Amino acid sequence: MTICFFSAQYLPTVGGVERYTWNLARRAVQAGHRALVVTSALPGLPAQETDPDGIVVYRLPVWPLMGGRFPVLRPGGAMRALSRRLWAEPIDFCVVQTRMYAESVWAAKNARRRGIPAIVIDHSTGYMPVGGGAVGLAGRLYEQLACRAIRRTGPRFYGVSAAACRWLAVFGITPAGTMPNAVDPAGLAEQCRLAPAKNWRKALGLAPDTLLVAYVGRLIAEKGAAELAQAAAALPAVNGRPVALAVAGDGPLLPVLRQKLPPNVFCPGALPYAETLQLLTQADVYCLPTRYAEGFPTTLLEAAACRCAIVSSRTAGTEELFPGEGYGLLLRDTAPDTIRQGLQTLLADDALRR
Repeated sequence: MTICFFSAQYLPTVGGVERYTWNLARRAVQAGHRALVVTSALPGLPAQETDPDGIVVYRLPVWPLMGGRFPVLRPGGAMRALSRRLWAEPIDFCVVQTRMYAESVWAAKNARRRGIPAIVIDHSTGYMPVGGGAVGLAGRLYEQLACRAIRRTGPRFYGVSAAACRWLAVFGITPAGTMPNAVDPAGLAEQCRLAPAKNWRKALGLAPDTLLVAYVGRLIAEKGAAELAQAAAALPAVNGRPVALAVAGDGPLLPVLRQKLPPNVFCPGALPYAETLQLLTQADVYCLPTRYAEGFPTTLLEAAACRCAIVSSRTAGTEELFPGEGYGLLLRDTAPDTIRQGLQTLLADDALRR
């Protein structure tokens, strides 16, 4: 079977939807199927290639609006040629990731026109943040119209969490079920083992007994990395041990963070995946103070699989990942002082972290 996954953003762009799509496509190949991933063009990458996992990747020409967060398909000769090549593939099934991208609408309409069965997996629990006032209203109206256009093509809808399924009701959609975000702990451990070993405390110039807090994710305002940096800067030594924060990721907030870094905060930027996993394995706490309309953050699952204690805002997926207070510390809000208090509580208690 040939399965075609449509994801407006994909590796090497770092994000939960990108990782989710890669995991599904990789598992499809391992199960003996052929996997295609259709995504947006990135500078320096070919329009079509087969990656080391055996996944065929098509990269469509786009206008990278909102700093690349909202790519829009760009018409023209290159788009027509690549589209003909793609739809000449013997596609048996389509998986459309998220409901609001222009590429998702395009994919759903083309699948319907060709009689190819399709599903839509949604990864959000709110409208995409584009601002307030007229701009925000226009964004919400666009999402409603885009979702209506996809619904007319007749696919089944799924959410990556119970919260994502509930959110689909805003668009008049009753989902067929949940396709939860997931990671394979054994697979992550194997990636850590096979990669060159990296001692993160040594790499950052920290004392061996430093309590290390990690953040991994896209560096946009809604993810809370700036507030986390403020919280870490205000943290005193805990039980005589210094505290440091490593912020791993890329995005428009990275240069802003690097301009005003406190002495105990480090921003190594985007990392190879294995190095990210090694950071989570070696960190004492993973913190995600997000305000974003998450569907089910992949990094929470990765931190849990790496046996790293978690401090998180109450976001989609936490109700499923944390069935009780003994599984993680949930913040009442994302103010820097609230984050600091949460981190201090967990860092001061070795048994609680374990």
